[in-house]
Amino acid sequence: MWKGLSLRARVLALLAALIITTLVGGLVTLWHNEAMDSLLASLVEKNVASFHAAEELEASLLRQKGFLTYFFLDGNPAWLKEIDKNNQAFDEWLQQARKSAYTKSMEELIGQIETGYQQYLKERQKVIALYKKGKKQEGARLHQEVRQQFAVLLDLCSRYKLMHEYAIARVRTESQARARFINAFALVAMPAVGILGLLLAYILFKQILGPIRRLALETNPANVGSRVPDEVLALSHRVHSLMENMDQTQIELERSQEHLAQAEKWALVGKLAAGAAHSIRNPLTSVKMRLWSMNRSLDLAVPQREDLEAISEEIRHIDSIVSNFLQFSRPQKLQREKISPSAVVDQTLKLMHNRLQLYGVTVKLIRQVMLPEIMADPEQLREVLVNLMVNACEAMVGGGELTIQEGEGEDEVLGRVAIIKVTDTGPGIPATIQEQVFQPFFSTKEEGTGLGLSIANRIVKDHGGRLALQSREGRGTTFTITLPFPEEQAWATS
Repeated sequence: MWKGLSLRARVLALLAALIITTLVGGLVTLWHNEAMDSLLASLVEKNVASFHAAEELEASLLRQKGFLTYFFLDGNPAWLKEIDKNNQAFDEWLQQARKSAYTKSMEELIGQIETGYQQYLKERQKVIALYKKGKKQEGARLHQEVRQQFAVLLDLCSRYKLMHEYAIARVRTESQARARFINAFALVAMPAVGILGLLLAYILFKQILGPIRRLALETNPANVGSRVPDEVLALSHRVHSLMENMDQTQIELERSQEHLAQAEKWALVGKLAAGAAHSIRNPLTSVKMRLWSMNRSLDLAVPQREDLEAISEEIRHIDSIVSNFLQFSRPQKLQREKISPSAVVDQTLKLMHNRLQLYGVTVKLIRQVMLPEIMADPEQLREVLVNLMVNACEAMVGGGELTIQEGEGEDEVLGRVAIIKVTDTGPGIPATIQEQVFQPFFSTKEEGTGLGLSIANRIVKDHGGRLALQSREGRGTTFTITLPFPEEQAWATS
């Protein structure tokens, strides 16, 4: 059976045996100490106290007899006072003996002592009275009977004292028996622990440390034939080195996989962009030409002409979206010009007017003055704002309020900046996905491409700015666009 066990099972079995043996030894020792404490407590609190009371009863009784004899010899009444004192002491020790009695036989014996003592007192008082009256012969005859009562009473006190001597001897015998048991157990346990320890040492050296040494030498060919001072340490260093190499390889493999996946996404985007260019741009061009022809040939009323212009603007917007999608994998340079971000906001609100009404969204524009001009691409900035507004409208199902707040500020990195905050009253974005919303192809919508916020973030970064997100579930979302002013745009002059 032992040979059928694995190395791990053998080591665990020996360790378990050692632990169990040690625990049993500790428990037995604790039990022995507890038992000894109990015996000593019993000895001190019961037997010793009762034994002392028995000795005092016997001594008090003997002193009374002696003082009585002195009184009979010389008739000095002072001896009677000493007798009374010892009589009182005998009563006190008798009460203490009754309290310390812990067996029925002890209580019965104390009751006999008390009854006999009371009878002895009555007869002794008669003898004393006869001697005081001068009737010494009658007193002497009665004194003989009193002596017999005294002998019986003294024998009862001796028996009570002897009872406690036996109890103390019994405790001592029991303590010695337990000590012998502990010694015998130790004589058995110590060789057992020694044998188990030798077996464990044999397994450790023969079946664990030996193979580890060979493995350490084999994994480090440079030290073959040399002495290895610490096999475990050498093998540990080698294993750690292998693990570090493996971790580094794993990291590089994961990076390669990520790059490969990203490359596949770019390839897919390129194919999709090429198809979109041929499938969407050609019809859009035809539609724009016809709209331009209608605008020149038809005599339209003012509302109709405004509708026609809105349609043309939306078509241009679609064309811009397609262009951005095509440029996602091949970004083009910005067509910069001096323009106020506030003007871009106004253009975007005019462009989004009908869509905002369709979603039931009201707009609140907070602006003290028009923001100063910056070097920017108005088309792409408008694309950023359109993307943020569309996302906000889709988040506020059933309508809501969209707040656009403009202002200026100071940034530690960008210096003096223009700030545009777009805040909705939607359900907010969960904190677990906030770091992923700007990643390409990440979308929470079933039909979303996941490119909108990624393109918006790239456009803002291309302008030297920053697009930040603040959101709490149930309290809406705020996107903050931070754009530097011309004097802080070092790239503008490069």
